[in-house]
Amino acid sequence: MFAVRQFRVLFAGYALFLGGETVKMLALSVTVYAGTGSTLLGALAYVAGFLPHALGGTLLLAYADRWPPRAVMVGYDLVRAVVAAVLAAGLLSPVAMLVLVFVAGVPGAVASAARGALLPELLDGDRYVLGRAVFSMAAGGTQVLGFATGGMLIVALGPYGALWITVVSCLLSAALLRLRLSERPHRAAKTGGGVRETWRVNRALLRRPAVRSLLLAQWLPAALVVGAEGVLVPYADRIGVPGAAGMLFTAVALGMLAGDLVIGRLVAPRRRERLAGPLALLLGAPLLGFVLSPGPVVAGLLLAGSGFGVAYQLGLARRFLEAVPEGNRGQAFGLALTGTMTAQGVFAAGGGALGEVAAPGLVVGAAGAASLLAVLALWRVLA
Repeated sequence: MFAVRQFRVLFAGYALFLGGETVKMLALSVTVYAGTGSTLLGALAYVAGFLPHALGGTLLLAYADRWPPRAVMVGYDLVRAVVAAVLAAGLLSPVAMLVLVFVAGVPGAVASAARGALLPELLDGDRYVLGRAVFSMAAGGTQVLGFATGGMLIVALGPYGALWITVVSCLLSAALLRLRLSERPHRAAKTGGGVRETWRVNRALLRRPAVRSLLLAQWLPAALVVGAEGVLVPYADRIGVPGAAGMLFTAVALGMLAGDLVIGRLVAPRRRERLAGPLALLLGAPLLGFVLSPGPVVAGLLLAGSGFGVAYQLGLARRFLEAVPEGNRGQAFGLALTGTMTAQGVFAAGGGALGEVAAPGLVVGAAGAASLLAVLALWRVLA
């Protein structure tokens, strides 16, 4: 895969994107929680970049196939750089920061869809699935570095100072993609308003039973456990080790990295698909242990086990690619990501709201139980 020059460029841009977003997410969550003391607002800060995908995914996704992918990704990197600079200036209240991040995140659905649809154009056959695994490993590995580095930067520079790292990463990503990624033509012709076309294609995709069932299988089990991640900052505070929040987030990312490495690199394609169900069960099962309020080390191990289970999605990648029409591939990938981000935002916000009346450990355990129920309900798709 890395022998393909364009894949290397796309991968490097994605790693820069993830690194900046990870530092921003952690800094914003810490800033809002410290400024308000609200578990709900702290959780909303953690997912403020997720929720806008619901709006972008219902209004703008058609542009992922109408516009050239390089222009979409570069443009969004520049928007992110401006937003991060405004946040780093420290002039906004916590609520205003959340609003700004939400509004700026709306076009992120289009940029993510353009990136996802470009990958199968660069890699064919099982190399595409392995490419997905490498991107997921980048997500895990970059988050490990991002959370660890972000935690140290917040201690050393404060959350506002750490946000300047995001500004730099956005500008580097934009420059790399603009100068090194070849431009490709749009996939779909303009056939009316973008909003109307987005709705029409989304409805057409959701009417396909194979596409709909695979989307639900990608969305629900993984998104439900994000309800647990939304209360990790309050959980660390509750067990008396506030500084452990970054370590707990890092444990999730390490688990994801290990899962994608083992399942994506060492498991044969057909066996990978057969393991989707058991791996999905692993998402929620370890989180049940949080009802006992374990210390940071045990909690980190449980979260790492849960993160390993995210690799179940690799077993669905080939089936989903084959189920969607090629002419609407960008929008299909955007719809998948939009549903994932929206569900993660909703469940994390729900976890934060539940954390206002229940102990964080109980919220994490409830998220794990909900994920297990979703896997059982979708077992015919996952097995």
